[in-house]
Amino acid sequence: MAGRNHLYIPGPTNVPSEVLNAMHVNMEDHRSPIFPKLLTPLLQDLKKVFKTETGQAFIFPATGTAGWEIALTNTLNPGDKVLIYRFGQFSHLWAEMAKRLGFDVEIHQEVWGKGIPLDRLEARLKEDSKHEIKAVLATHNETATGVTSDIGGVRKAMNAANHPALLFVDGVSSIASLDFRMDEWGVDGAISGSQKGFMLPAGGAFLAFSQKALQATEASTYPRCFLDLRDQMNANKDGYTPYTPALPILYGLRKSLDLLLEEGMENVYARHHRLAEGTRKAIAAWGLKLCAQPGFESDTVSAVVVPEDKDARAVISTAFSKYNISLGAGLSEVAGKVFRIGHLGDMNDVSMLGAIAGVEMAMLDNGFDIKPGSGVGAAIEYYRSTAK
Repeated sequence: MAGRNHLYIPGPTNVPSEVLNAMHVNMEDHRSPIFPKLLTPLLQDLKKVFKTETGQAFIFPATGTAGWEIALTNTLNPGDKVLIYRFGQFSHLWAEMAKRLGFDVEIHQEVWGKGIPLDRLEARLKEDSKHEIKAVLATHNETATGVTSDIGGVRKAMNAANHPALLFVDGVSSIASLDFRMDEWGVDGAISGSQKGFMLPAGGAFLAFSQKALQATEASTYPRCFLDLRDQMNANKDGYTPYTPALPILYGLRKSLDLLLEEGMENVYARHHRLAEGTRKAIAAWGLKLCAQPGFESDTVSAVVVPEDKDARAVISTAFSKYNISLGAGLSEVAGKVFRIGHLGDMNDVSMLGAIAGVEMAMLDNGFDIKPGSGVGAAIEYYRSTAK
């Protein structure tokens, strides 16, 4: 098929040509005297994206899933109790990982379409007078349902309960795209991955830990080796890594951070909000609804609920085979019930109009009762009226 495939999934995202070019490098000696000139600034600039001055950033040649494991096994002890709300596939997977690693996982089921219930979280933590809960696991942006939770509100609930638990945040599909404030929100472990807002291929786990979390690594007895933060800290202080790094990822990250910081993080957040709003205008014009309930809508991905007599998988298949665009599928409990439009990373107004047009054509081909041009028209009017 002529033309390229267009990625409109919530990750991996489109990689800008500047980043691709930056990754096209010869291999080099990662023990050379000049290697710290690459790594040390990366770790410092990552802190600007995480918005932390007191925390410490880390880069692992791994994935966001490994980031979950790093947070758990470096700061807790076997059998420790952790609390998590399950409201999508990725909060579910994080909970399952914690169980498989031998932690005592307290899972609270929430409606898929909502996020973390702050009032119930506060009440539960107040009940835990013996402070048996050692960590709260919070999924910031649940890509399966297009839901964003209030992490600042989570911290307020923890403070209101006067609870000392660590706060770990899955920010894989939010950090570098959505407003994230590690220090202000009192986040102890922030977890991200290279293939979302950082606009890189998969293969990099980018994390930041508070001083409280770093101190906890000294008391943790959990067995760990490759994912040991202490090895990273020992090597990173001199500008090196404890094992062979993924050099192309590092060079790509250098360019990605340059692009993000040049645009300005507040502008990055505003751009993602505009792209999401235009997409939501289109969805409303089609007469369809989001999986996310009001107040929880994500600015990085929209999960669109199809009518009961339709199968979202047919829309995704038509979009791919006929129009060469990739949409996200519904996962687990929402499989076949939703399709997902990613609007994060290297995107602009025209990019999103292409996505909306492709979705609209695929739905028409599958007999959806929508007016041709309705979604595209609504998005055009919004983007035109808000463009600077």
